[in-house]
Amino acid sequence: MESYPFDDKTITINKKGASSFSKVSYPIRYGRFSEIKTKDYIYQFNLNGEIKFIQGKNQHWPDPNEWLKRTISNDWIYYSAGGYQGIYSFIGEYYLPYFKYPCNTIFRNNPFGNGRVESAIHSLDVLLSSLEHISVQKAPPAILEFAAMAAKNRLSTLDENSDTLHAIIGGSVTVLPPDTRHVDYEVIPVTIADGCMYNCGFCSVKQSKKFSRRSKNNILEQINRLKDFYKKDLSNYNSIFLGQHDALHAGIEFIEFAALQSYEILDIKNSNIKEPRLFLFGSVDSLIQTEESAFTALNKTPFYTYINIGLESADQKTLDRLKKPISIQKVQKAFFKMIDLNKKFENIEISANFILGQNLSDQHYDSILSLTRDSLDRFYSKGNIYLSPMNPETNKKEIQEKFTALKNQSRLPTHVYLIQRL
Repeated sequence: MESYPFDDKTITINKKGASSFSKVSYPIRYGRFSEIKTKDYIYQFNLNGEIKFIQGKNQHWPDPNEWLKRTISNDWIYYSAGGYQGIYSFIGEYYLPYFKYPCNTIFRNNPFGNGRVESAIHSLDVLLSSLEHISVQKAPPAILEFAAMAAKNRLSTLDENSDTLHAIIGGSVTVLPPDTRHVDYEVIPVTIADGCMYNCGFCSVKQSKKFSRRSKNNILEQINRLKDFYKKDLSNYNSIFLGQHDALHAGIEFIEFAALQSYEILDIKNSNIKEPRLFLFGSVDSLIQTEESAFTALNKTPFYTYINIGLESADQKTLDRLKKPISIQKVQKAFFKMIDLNKKFENIEISANFILGQNLSDQHYDSILSLTRDSLDRFYSKGNIYLSPMNPETNKKEIQEKFTALKNQSRLPTHVYLIQRL
């Protein structure tokens, strides 16, 4: 770590954060990063000199424990501390992320309507302009190198970088698995299949095209291009998302190939953050059809793997209303297979989603409890149930009450699914 005072700022490079993700009720940073402190803000940059976090210091900032985060796809997210315990009960994390884009949130606050938050974002270019003058100072070479690198990463440049990422993987990631919250959604995306098996009528985030698997050559090309794209900051990632909406249906041969190639080429073994994670979606049919031998193979990879399955409901009328073309018998079979696999495999965790919303029948909610409470003999700590709010803007209070009632009776960890993109 090396620091240098410059005008009314202090530049510190190569700061060391935590080496593993954890659940804490205070601001925490991971991996290695650089920082610039001014009288009003703390700016933190990744190893490529790209802004990652902005945190206010003065009395105009909403809360000294809250901050802005910029994702690799150039979305700004505001992390709110408001009522640690209440938030933790809902989402399993101490901080609630608010997005600038429409999401399924059941919380009322909108920090991006606050001019002070927007001002923080727009202050970045002013800061970076000032770095162009640091070369006239007798700063250490490493400080000068960082300043020159950061000065190039204006807001417009970062927007272009987002387009580059999406070009590499073949489009934006419209939704990340809810389990990626365990790594603060910090994943490198590798697309191994496009489209979806079902294209359910209620879904607004999936691609409306038929399922098709990528070739191994395409997967390998993505991984190599991603290595060049992430550059120095690659060492701050320990997790891979295999996209898009039903990677499990691509088959264990392609999942294992993508996982192992990513682990080697992206040098996950030497990441600044330990405990590598692999995330993917699966469908009801792909979970049912996947042989146990495939999970045995997946269990032996260097990753702890999370697989998220969209069950939505175990009530046939609700499934039909949602235009999800499966039967309740398949939903039930997939649920019990999830429970069984979570018991058998140490390094695999399967979670499930159900719909939460206004004007859904009592039979829908009864069907969820029939699985998550009545069919289980005790509480299981492994395998989350995620309740995904549908049209939450209609009646947030009612949806919150429904969630609380289901969570209090479930014998599996139960949280709200926040839709985050990449």
